[in-house]
Amino acid sequence: MFDLATAAVEGALAAGARYADARLVATRSLDLSCLNGEIEALDSGAEIGVGVRALLGGGWGFAALSEPTEATARAAGARAARIAAASAAVGRAAADLVLAPVDVRQATWRTPVDEDPFAVSQAEKCDLLVAATEALGAEPRVRLARAWMSADEYAKWLVSSEGHRIAQVVVHTGAGMDATAVGETETQRRSYPGAGGQYGSGGYELVRRLDLVGNAPRVAAEAAALLDAPACPAAVTDVILEGSQVALQIHESVGHATEGDRILGWEAAFAGTSFLEPAQLGRLRYGSELMHVTADATVPGALGTFGFDDEGTPARAVDLVRDGIWVGVLSGRDSASELGVEPGGMVVGQGFSGLPMVRMTNVNLQPGPHRLEEIIADTDDGLYLATNRSWSIDDKRLNFQFGCEAAWEVKGGRLGRLLRNPTYTGITPRFWASMDRLAGGEEWVPWGIMNCGKGQPMQVAHTGHGAAAARFRGVRIGANAR
Repeated sequence: MFDLATAAVEGALAAGARYADARLVATRSLDLSCLNGEIEALDSGAEIGVGVRALLGGGWGFAALSEPTEATARAAGARAARIAAASAAVGRAAADLVLAPVDVRQATWRTPVDEDPFAVSQAEKCDLLVAATEALGAEPRVRLARAWMSADEYAKWLVSSEGHRIAQVVVHTGAGMDATAVGETETQRRSYPGAGGQYGSGGYELVRRLDLVGNAPRVAAEAAALLDAPACPAAVTDVILEGSQVALQIHESVGHATEGDRILGWEAAFAGTSFLEPAQLGRLRYGSELMHVTADATVPGALGTFGFDDEGTPARAVDLVRDGIWVGVLSGRDSASELGVEPGGMVVGQGFSGLPMVRMTNVNLQPGPHRLEEIIADTDDGLYLATNRSWSIDDKRLNFQFGCEAAWEVKGGRLGRLLRNPTYTGITPRFWASMDRLAGGEEWVPWGIMNCGKGQPMQVAHTGHGAAAARFRGVRIGANAR
């Protein structure tokens, strides 16, 4: 495997590249889904290929091919160098693009796995999903009961012209379910453990811990109860967000905004650029003093955890926001050099065919000093919102609106009535500045997001977001709030 990647690098250098790296990637995947007691999809796949980057002058080039031989890998490297030359002809001067230095590594790394998800029988997996949907469907008003699970394994061999030789195996596994209740005038959905399920780095033990069947009656009952619940009113009030919703809030209003390539204007696809400007680094107030956000690919069991990124930079923790001040960025070697920071180890490509680019690893809101029970007891009048249903944010990552599956009134420090169709809006730094309570301890969970899109052609990344419940003051609820 190293020989194939080495051939690709040698082909790029022979064609004039001043730097090259190549990764040979072998992947396998499994996706299962069940609807109303019937397995509706069972998909498995495997592929192998090589992707090679070349830097020539001031331009990058990339080429990839499946099932390579040494000859075809070498030809792919030469093609990447030719593309780099074309990019350099219309791009920046060679002297302007500098790669920040990293230590050269020869290493191996593997995701800790207790139970290989690919070794568990298909019958056992299917039986679990069927049982979960049958338990959801025991509620009469639940018409659509879904459950699903997936597993992915990525084996990578990385070689660079600087001397890197790194082999690693990353395994991601997870599952989820939802119940859709149907009434006379509308439908309502409740999901578990969060919208889209829950995923992490590890094996089938992650699926077992979720206890889908055991949680199904509560999930179905809440979906049915939402049909009779009053609509969430428009207001400005205090809001407590549960952990999985905080995780998505981090993803959309902190993670994408702190991507170095977006800050520099190098990337704008899908998520736009960023309201952050390099001159503000170390000075801009992003949120309250409770806000401490890190990008950390070393968190055990989190979905964005690995040993080394696709440039060979080792995983490490990087502060993005500390004491509410913006202090760091998600970066690769080129963007780190441009911004004057150390490389963060945050460059990843999808499979073998995706051009490596800056991606979120585990962008975590560090645990706070409170517990959810304490936060509710300390709230005289507000709302507790749970589980994302919809989201929208502008292309600067400033103005946003999120919808949740359910809300509960908080009156006099107690949870009250269930409310349907809650939404909330805000402006990123003002919203985070209003955070005055933050849970931690065992309530802090590294939530996994499986569908982060970026780039053209689009690549999908798996990202993690450690989060717990938090309270925000004076939040606008409902589209008509003034």
